Amino acid sequence: MPLVGKFNCEEGAMYVVCVTFTLKAEAKERFMPLMLAQARNSLALEPECLQFDVCSNEQTHEVFLYEIYASEDAFQVHLATTHFKDFDVAVRDLIADKAVSTFGDVVIGS
Repeated sequence: MPLVGKFNCEEGAMYVVCVTFTLKAEAKERFMPLMLAQARNSLALEPECLQFDVCSNEQTHEVFLYEIYASEDAFQVHLATTHFKDFDVAVRDLIADKAVSTFGDVVIGS
């Protein structure tokens, strides 16, 4: 199996999820600790969650996630975890908008 980037996966086998949250005014302070805990839990508890980056900007109400899973099935497992479901309920009232994009053909460092 070739090494693609830092991941030991076949080229194109990974699954990327990009999420952009637009938070309600004054929600970022409450949202970020929950979001960072979710990222840590995903990496620690899900062997097929390969990367979970949380990006934010001091000047905006946006938070961007870049997640890499070993496969689409691994992402579906992520959505079924207790820690994801608990996070989803905890942040529901803090979010004004949420956009999700997924990519199944992934080439690292091309």
